[in-house]
Amino acid sequence: MIRPTIRQLEYFVAVAKHLHFGNAAREVAISQPALSTQIQQLEDLLEVKLFERNRRKVLLTREGAKLVISARRALRAVDDMVETARPRSPLEGTLRLGVIPTVAPYVLPRVLPGVRDRYPGMRLILVEGTTATITAALRRGELDLVLLALPVPEVGPGFVTHHLFEERFLFACPPDHRLADQDIVQLEDLAGVEMLLLEDGHCLRDHAMEVCQRVAAPESSDVRATSMTTLVQMVESGFGCTLLPELARDVEVGERSRLLLKPFAEEPPPSRSIGLAWRQTSHKGEAFQELGGVLTEELAAASLSTAGTSAD
Repeated sequence: MIRPTIRQLEYFVAVAKHLHFGNAAREVAISQPALSTQIQQLEDLLEVKLFERNRRKVLLTREGAKLVISARRALRAVDDMVETARPRSPLEGTLRLGVIPTVAPYVLPRVLPGVRDRYPGMRLILVEGTTATITAALRRGELDLVLLALPVPEVGPGFVTHHLFEERFLFACPPDHRLADQDIVQLEDLAGVEMLLLEDGHCLRDHAMEVCQRVAAPESSDVRATSMTTLVQMVESGFGCTLLPELARDVEVGERSRLLLKPFAEEPPPSRSIGLAWRQTSHKGEAFQELGGVLTEELAAASLSTAGTSAD
């Protein structure tokens, strides 16, 4: 039996990912004509058409969509074999980490310097995307690990989740809001408050809606933000109020900001759980749990350092 080469499978997966031969060729560092030739040879070997292509677009055939799943699985198995054979720490080498955008800019700068010191042999590749995007990439084997808000309905069976920490929400409002003079707010105070949310696809939107529904607050106006930065700017401009994750405060709310932040009186306060998720079949499960402990330690140390600085 003649088998496809690993290179051919890599080329197949790259074209399936981009649905563009030029972009795929740049990713795998060969010329476009050479890539086209390799794909043609793979199709001849498998005796099946993998792509429909013309000058305007490239599409996976029905057979190609099925086979690319097997190709990704085969490449992942080869990677696992190589990693297992190497006499080194499981956290050395390349680690492909997916992170949601409402966590990445607030958590990663606090923890990555410490992670780099602990694991100098780790080559970290970061991919930022919505929960649905990074969990799908995790399922396909394109990512090793994801950092996101838990629980994650998109993950489903076959995956392991590891809780890292609980992040409180703060109530954010403009200075002329009716709740601006209160030092703390209660959930019942949010009844009737117009809440601004992120656009669909962000899990933070779902968490904020859950809090709103507990007090019968309106879902939101038709105005929705595409990022946390935009959301904060809209609240500052008086378009409404929002819930801000506590770790976002130092990044999104500067000294000149007019935004007012209020803690909640309830115990426990409204919050979200942040954690890791990985495939149950990964041989690095114990190493990922170890990494989770390091992330928690580094975040706690960074928070204490920040608190000490602001108090001086």
